[in-house]
Amino acid sequence: MKVIVEADGGSRGNPGPAGYGAVVRDKLSGETLAERKGFIGVATNNVAEYQGLIAGLRAAQELGAETVDVRMDSKLVVEQMSGRWKIKHPSMQPLALEAQQLARTFGRITYEWIPRERNRQADRLANEAMDGNEKPDASKEGDKQPHWSGATGDPTRLILLRHGQTRLSVERRYSGRGDHPLTELGLEQAAKAAERLSKVDGIAAIISSPLQRAVQTAQALGQRTGVEVVTHQGLIETDFGTWEGLTFAEAAQQDPEIHRRWLGDTSVQPPGGESFDEVNARVRKARSEIIAKFGGKTLVLVSHVTPIKTVLRQALDVGPQFLFRMHLDLTGVSIAEFYPDGHASVKLVNDTSHLS
Repeated sequence: MKVIVEADGGSRGNPGPAGYGAVVRDKLSGETLAERKGFIGVATNNVAEYQGLIAGLRAAQELGAETVDVRMDSKLVVEQMSGRWKIKHPSMQPLALEAQQLARTFGRITYEWIPRERNRQADRLANEAMDGNEKPDASKEGDKQPHWSGATGDPTRLILLRHGQTRLSVERRYSGRGDHPLTELGLEQAAKAAERLSKVDGIAAIISSPLQRAVQTAQALGQRTGVEVVTHQGLIETDFGTWEGLTFAEAAQQDPEIHRRWLGDTSVQPPGGESFDEVNARVRKARSEIIAKFGGKTLVLVSHVTPIKTVLRQALDVGPQFLFRMHLDLTGVSIAEFYPDGHASVKLVNDTSHLS
């Protein structure tokens, strides 16, 4: 995927109340793929501009972009990120470092200065952020807890629910794209999970993998809450290729060298299947699409082991070894919150108290 990131930031007072905006566009069609904006409190123009760049790069990363062309009307940020100017100011050094770390996740990235009139959408978003937060109403803060991470804005709360038991999960076999129904016990597990999650206030959507075992689990909750179940292809389980239906030992015996490499390298594909790196890109894109539609709301995502682990890994911003060290039980519940400014927080992992 090739994208253009347009970013801006502003401060009313320099320093003063500051905000940022960022837009990600498809390079070929020009279609807007993502928008980001946020209020950052009292800061300088340059700090706000760097925050806009970081938000834009994070959005491009979530979309699975490989090539990024950054366009900004900040000469300073463009020249510093291009390596032609030194970064001397201490308030900008950690921001530049964060932007550089994000930049290294792409296959190719370029920086271009553009005049302000060509950066109107990002500028508009930055001003919207400042307009909405320049004079916070303390009376509306009420019972809100402070975000110790510094995250700003209302998060999208993703309640991640693994499906119930199937025949293959009983036999501990690789269960990827095979479309297996829930067992009798699996239906009971789904009902118990539904009873528990039906008590959550304000569920805006129930979004499921299209596979039968996930849809059945999601429908149990939909029936209790009256919320329609919709499916998203991006939440489907890993394609295990020729290992589908095999046990761990059978797959290792069938393809010993590939299986050994696959256990430690997320770029390795099972024969005829999908690598965990490919799953990561797919889930990032799905999460971005879901948040673009339901941002700031509480959602239940019903999926499988690898996609759920991948969302948690992305929220924690940790490396791929996380996938091999995390266990998820059938109908285990996890919660991750994603903020408009790119921050995230994991609130719960693999809770199965509803089964006891």
